[in-house]
Parts: sequence; C-alpha cells; structure tokens
Amino acid sequence: MTEYGRGPGSEPWHPEDPAYGPQGWEGQQAYYQQTQYGNQQDPYQQQPQQGYGDQQYQGGQEHYAPHDPHQQGVPQQQGYPQQTYAGQPYDTGTWDTGQQAAMPYGAHAPADPYGAQGPDLYGTPEAYPPPQPPGRRRAEPEQEPARAEPEEPEEENHPFFSDGDDDRDDGDGDEPGGSRRGGGQGRRGGKPKKKKKSRNGLACLVVALVMAGGASGVAYFGYQFWQGRFGEAPDFAGDGTNETVQVEIPKGAGGYEIAALLVENGVVKSQGAFVSAQEKNPAGKNIQDGVYTLKKGMSAASAVEAMLDPANRNALTIPEGKRSAYIYAQIDKKLELKPGTTKSVATAKAKTLGLPAWATGHPDLKDPLEGFLFPASYPVAKGAKPEDVLKKMVARANAEYGKLDIETKAASLGLKSPWELLTVASLVQVEGKYKHDFDKVSRVVYNRLKPNNIETVGRLEFDSTINYIKEESTLDVGTVADLRKIDDPYNTYDIKGLTPGPISNPGVDAIKSALNPTPGPWYYFVSINEDKTVFSVTNEEHNRNVEQYEKEREKSGQ
Repeated sequence: MTEYGRGPGSEPWHPEDPAYGPQGWEGQQAYYQQTQYGNQQDPYQQQPQQGYGDQQYQGGQEHYAPHDPHQQGVPQQQGYPQQTYAGQPYDTGTWDTGQQAAMPYGAHAPADPYGAQGPDLYGTPEAYPPPQPPGRRRAEPEQEPARAEPEEPEEENHPFFSDGDDDRDDGDGDEPGGSRRGGGQGRRGGKPKKKKKSRNGLACLVVALVMAGGASGVAYFGYQFWQGRFGEAPDFAGDGTNETVQVEIPKGAGGYEIAALLVENGVVKSQGAFVSAQEKNPAGKNIQDGVYTLKKGMSAASAVEAMLDPANRNALTIPEGKRSAYIYAQIDKKLELKPGTTKSVATAKAKTLGLPAWATGHPDLKDPLEGFLFPASYPVAKGAKPEDVLKKMVARANAEYGKLDIETKAASLGLKSPWELLTVASLVQVEGKYKHDFDKVSRVVYNRLKPNNIETVGRLEFDSTINYIKEESTLDVGTVADLRKIDDPYNTYDIKGLTPGPISNPGVDAIKSALNPTPGPWYYFVSINEDKTVFSVTNEEHNRNVEQYEKEREKSGQ
C-alpha cells in the first residue's frame, strides 16, 4: 500500500487526507490548511497523459519517484518550478520510468505567472478565515426589516412650467440627504426653504397667445378660401389710366399665366378677376400670343376685350409662301424703320442669325435667309431690333424642320441635301396655289427633275422662277423663246434641275407634300379655278387645258 493508503484495495480513512474533505472538526482544520496553503497548483499542471513522458504504464503498475518525506502521494512532474504542498516544498523530479522523460516544454517551461509577485492575498487567513468549532460560533444578529416609508404622491412638474432649477436647494449643501424631489431639510422636519416663483402664469399666457394667433390664422386663411371660392376677386374699375404698357404673351399661355403677366405689369388687379372675365366672355379663349399695348389699372373685362382687338396686338404675321423681300418690308414697317434697314441687316448678319450648317455656303443665292423666315405670328415689341425678329423666325424654322426630319428624309427622295428638299417645297408652295393640289404638284416637280424625261428634258420651266427673278407676281411672263434668253441661275426655262435655293418661305403643308408626293405620271398642270386644277402627261393635252383656262379667265373678267 502506498502513502495515504492509495494503493489497490481498501483505502482506510485518514483524518488529514485532503482527498476526502473535512471529517469532523479536526478534518476541517486540516482541510482548511491544505486548501489555503497546499493547493496552490501550477497553472500549467495537467493530468499525466499516456505517451508524453509524464506517466508510463508497465505491466499495469504505476511507477513513481522515490519517496520524499515532504511529499506524500504527490507525483513528480518534469519541467515545472518547485511547488509546495500543505505548506512544505516538494521536489519536481521526474517519473521513475527507467529513463528520463522528455519535458513537454523543454528547457523553457512556462514560469509560475504569480511567482515573485508578492504574497497571494487569496491564500491568507484573512481571505479565508478558518472554520470555528460549533461551540465558538456566534449567531449572526437578525436584521430588522427596513420599514418602507409611505411615499408621498410625486407632483408632476414639467420643465416648461418650472423655474429652471427643479426646486433644488440653493443652500450650502450641508444636508447630504437632499433630493431633487423635495427632499433634504424640508423632508427632515427642518425649516422649509422658500421655492422660487413658478413661471406657470407666463407659460399660460404664451399658450393663450399662441392659440389666439392660430385661431386668427385659421380665420384669415378661411376667409381667403371663402373669398376665392365664393367671393368676387379684387378688380379695378373702368378702362384704365392714360399710362400704357406693352405685355408679351408667349405662345400656348393659359388664362392664369396671362393673368399673372397682366398683374405683374399693373394692368389688372388680380388673376381671379381676369380669369373670371375671360370665362364670361364668349371669345375669351381666343386670346393669342403676341405683344399687346394695354393701359394700366384696367378692369378685367376691359383687359379681355382689349386683348381680343387685333389693333392692340403688336404681332407680326407672316403668310405662307411669301418671299424674304416682302417680310423685310413688313419688319421695317412694324418697327417704324427706314425701308431697306432689315434687308441690310439680313445680308450683313446672315451667318449669326442661327442658320444650320446645311443652309450655308451655297453659291449664286439671291437671299441667304430665303426659306428660313418661317410663316407664323411673332410678337414684336416697340423698340425691338430687326436682328432679334429675324432670329425668332430662323429659330422657328429650325424647330419646324426638325419636327419633320427633312435632314434625313431628303436622300430617300433622290435629293442631295435638305437644302434641295426645302427648295422643292418652296416651288410647291408657289406653283400649287391651293393646298389640296400640293401633293400632285410635288409629283410634277420630281417627274420634271428626271433627266431622261422627254417632255421638258430635265427642265422645270416654272413661271414662278421668272417672277422671282423679276421680283414680280404676274401670269404673263412672256413667250418661252423670250424666257430662255434670260441669263440667270434661277431661270428654270434655261437651266436644268433646281434653282440655287428656295424661291419662297414655305409652310408646313408644302413641306409635307414635298416629303410625300402623290404617285403619278404627270408633267404638266394648270389651275383653271380655285376648285379645279387639271394635270396632264403630254404637252398636247396640256395645251388643250390651257385654252380652257383662258376661257375661264375671260368669263371672270380677269
């Protein structure tokens, strides 16, 4: 049997055996000493494992190191610093295995993390006092349960109505038991301190003022709503003062937008009054864009009537198919300029007026802006400059031509550029006279442009080009023989193909017909009257139609 009877067989009890814990009073003392002083294990000490040199089994027997009187039943482990057991040091030798076991950590075994760091406070009697015999134990005094003082109902005190200090004690702070909720000397029966004056009255006054202001705001907006829905809008009376103002109305402007511009310029007093007057007037929806000369301080009804009168509308209206020379003269007249002023500006500043690249650089042009002074209505204010009006016209032309996509569709019609397409449209506009004939007239143009046609041999032979050269508008241009003698690049009786450029400013209908000609074999046409235009394939047939045309003219006295 080994020390402490830990061999095989029965194990007698030993009063100081730490493996069996406290047994009676003596055992408790021994257990206490061992747990406090003898169980300070190495933090790296582990149970011996097989095959690691800590413990080897040979023949089912455990081999231990030679018996050390100071070490009772504690196996030796290799590589650890010297430890104590039950207050006595023991040798950290090796297990007796016939050869020295290998150290798990070699010569650099981890040191005791608490070594040489002062006394272990957890291993002193003060930390763990020894157990006392039953006779010496003192009964712990029973603690009397604390009486719960009745809580006074806490007064709700919102910071907005407080004085900013939460009624705290402003004294010297001698009483440590003071609290934020009325504790301190006042609750201990001492002399209560006088609280600061509350702001409840001021707060109530502020709340009352806010409520009164809110009620006033509601009443004001309510009145405005009622006035707008059921009451009459503010309005001036009469036809206005002697002071006039020009107001430009943009294209597509509605009633409220027009009214806003009039209010801004002092013409009418309110938008509501103008819109109401516009709705009451049967023609009120016919107000067009343009520049209007109006009086200040007009009643809404008077303003509506004035804007329906063309005399008050300072707009320049350009008809379809007019030449640039006609348009220049109209601008001069509208702006009260010397005749020829606008034409000089157009010639000098043509490259700065917004023409696209495909409309520039063409030789032999009589007018660089021909075809780009788009027929429409333009607002022209008094004192405006000619170049400003021309820029508006060119910009409008660019926008309309972009919508029709003439730049990409020209090639599909056998034309070299959109410039040639615009030239075709200008011929259709002048030669066709009536819109219902445009599609067939367009086909005649394309058929005559074919170089292999035997009727005109690639010539257009249009009287309109002769009139353009002469700046006239007549039906009697002369005989064909005389017309061929005119030396001019615009003379279609002499040249083959198209003129150098447009001969008019075509509208949308003429351009659409140039893009979509009606299929047909026609080379000639003549307009007998407004409702009848005759188309023919041969020259003989055309001559018969011309005779009928002459008879119609004689009947009408033309």
